[in-house]
Amino acid sequence: QTMESPKYELVIEAKDMGGMDVGLTGTATATILIDDKNDHAPEFTKKEFQATVKEGVTGVIVNLTVGDRDDPATGAWRAVYSIINGNPGQSFEIHTNPQTNEGMLSVVKPLDYEISAFHTLLIKVENEDPLIPDIAYGPSSTATVQITVEDVNEGPVFHPNPMAVTKQENIPVGSVVLTVNATDPDTLQHQTIRYSVYKDPAGWLEINPTNGTVGTTAVLDRESPFVQNNIYTALFLAIDSGNPPATGTGTLHITLEDVNDNVPSLYPTLAKVCDDAKDLRVVVLGASDKDLHPNTDPFKFELSKQSGPEKLWRINRLNNTHAQVILLQNLKKANYNIPISVTDSGKPPLTNTTELRLQVCTCKKSKMDCSATDALHISLTLILLSLLSLFCKSFA
Repeated sequence: QTMESPKYELVIEAKDMGGMDVGLTGTATATILIDDKNDHAPEFTKKEFQATVKEGVTGVIVNLTVGDRDDPATGAWRAVYSIINGNPGQSFEIHTNPQTNEGMLSVVKPLDYEISAFHTLLIKVENEDPLIPDIAYGPSSTATVQITVEDVNEGPVFHPNPMAVTKQENIPVGSVVLTVNATDPDTLQHQTIRYSVYKDPAGWLEINPTNGTVGTTAVLDRESPFVQNNIYTALFLAIDSGNPPATGTGTLHITLEDVNDNVPSLYPTLAKVCDDAKDLRVVVLGASDKDLHPNTDPFKFELSKQSGPEKLWRINRLNNTHAQVILLQNLKKANYNIPISVTDSGKPPLTNTTELRLQVCTCKKSKMDCSATDALHISLTLILLSLLSLFCKSFA
């Protein structure tokens, strides 16, 4: 039986002399605490609850209420809820609100309207403490929850995502890279999809808005700073015709195959040597190429034809990437330009001719004087030419 208070106080009186009025009397108070036993099963306040949830959303969707005539805040009163039917995909969970004893039913995995617009759950409620032997959970300890899923306009989905293709870096402008494919999850709405470019860092691509064909608007360049590890990445949008429209994003990775489209470069381009040097090995030259093997080294180093009857220098190959310039005799103080051609190993090979500026300097006491004697010679020549012109005019 449920009592208003689990505590009773009794006043006990004792009299001597057989209870006669002339006897003495004594009193004492006895406090009796009554432990509650779980002799009432929790019962749902109604047999069926309703809930509505938008597809793709998670969180609490309904609170289930129960009544229990046992002592509140005890294990005989506290409710424990469980879903016993209708949750094969584990999309729902239920937990007890410790303040109200209500069952909080939540969506933990987003629901898909196109798969199922309705869900029916059977919920059971029990107590933390077991019922006493002659009490059992009855039909009122179970309830049905009817869940309606509302359709939401979802963005189109690219297949696959990310997308990957491999192309040579020099394919002609206007070449087709691939045709993307996106579908709308809202199959019951029969929407149309339009495509657009979202991120195209180098501005190389375009997309047909109706059929999704991606083409080039510029030459693809593997050596571009927008290419990382030979891969160029672009993003595209698929936009449906819903109200409001929803958008999906697709990623495209283009792996660029190398083509021999970069000439090798030479370094350094300036060298200095003393006019009385004993060691006539002037400089070690290196070559580099932005392309990949086999379109780079081994490089071929050559001197362009030397004017005059007498050869002044030669070039010796040291390894695949380096060569050495050697003077064949000491030269007078002046600036010399030595044209050197470097050819890579691509098919077809590419050649670059660079002028090595050689400064022959006067060296005294470990001090190198490389002042431009050429400039002095030019100045003297101009003065002489001016004087000659004046003389000719005067003579005339």
